Amino acid sequence: MPKAAFHLTRPELRTTSVVFASPHSGRDYPRSFLDRAEIDEKVIRSSEDAFVDRLFEAAPRHGAPLIAAGAPRAYVDLNRAPEELDPALIERVRRVAHNPRIASGLGVIPRVVANGRPIYRGKLRLEEAHHRLTGYWRPYHDALQTLLDQSHAGFGEAILIDCHSMPHEALENVGPAGAPRPEIVLGDRFGASAAAAVVDRIEAAFSAAGFRVARNMPFAGAYICQHYGRPSRRQHCVQVEIDRSVYMDEARIEPHGGFDTVKGLLDGVIAEIAAIGAPRDMPVAAE
Repeated sequence: MPKAAFHLTRPELRTTSVVFASPHSGRDYPRSFLDRAEIDEKVIRSSEDAFVDRLFEAAPRHGAPLIAAGAPRAYVDLNRAPEELDPALIERVRRVAHNPRIASGLGVIPRVVANGRPIYRGKLRLEEAHHRLTGYWRPYHDALQTLLDQSHAGFGEAILIDCHSMPHEALENVGPAGAPRPEIVLGDRFGASAAAAVVDRIEAAFSAAGFRVARNMPFAGAYICQHYGRPSRRQHCVQVEIDRSVYMDEARIEPHGGFDTVKGLLDGVIAEIAAIGAPRDMPVAAE
């Protein structure tokens, strides 16, 4: 089993309502999981948002906590609802109304990785699915909710930055033909998960650092934005997708020569985003 459900790094002093999270960068692959797979480890890792936790690891230096998954996405997907169980993969699960994520094999326990390649030989027991949910999905979301509650208590609002990466090929049809493709896609579920003023400032931070930015296409935000984004209650959630090709070799799943440059640029972006949630009076101490 993965050793930890999540890794939480707190700042010495909370100075912002912003929380950074990386739900798909987990890379602790259990040997028993890999042994049951139809595909090798490198193919399985194609679904991972590799190194995103490292790209955003400066967040605590700017007064914001960073929570990152321990378990990999192929093992349990923290950006899915816990009831999104796939009857084609898990025994004794009843078919319900059509769900496009489940139908494509990308439920909370994924059946496939990138390009629809199946992970398993045969089905999983329902008890195994429940174990992954109670052992990894629930602790991550409990910890995330606690961080947001602390933001509300200390600052009167919460801003969740849900950090992801996207395959370069996902951007092929984004924007006018021949135009440069975006490097950053911000998802706010078309305004449903965050106030426009918050998203505007986040976009400005990325743009000022030299990144090309788009909104909601091809990714508008999934379960996490839908569940946590409540702008009317001063709780905002914005999904950040980074083109993997700008910082890593996608075939090798390794950082390339531009990794440190991108990480350095993101340090400044993180500082600007943290400033959006800066308090108007004295900061509160981290617990």
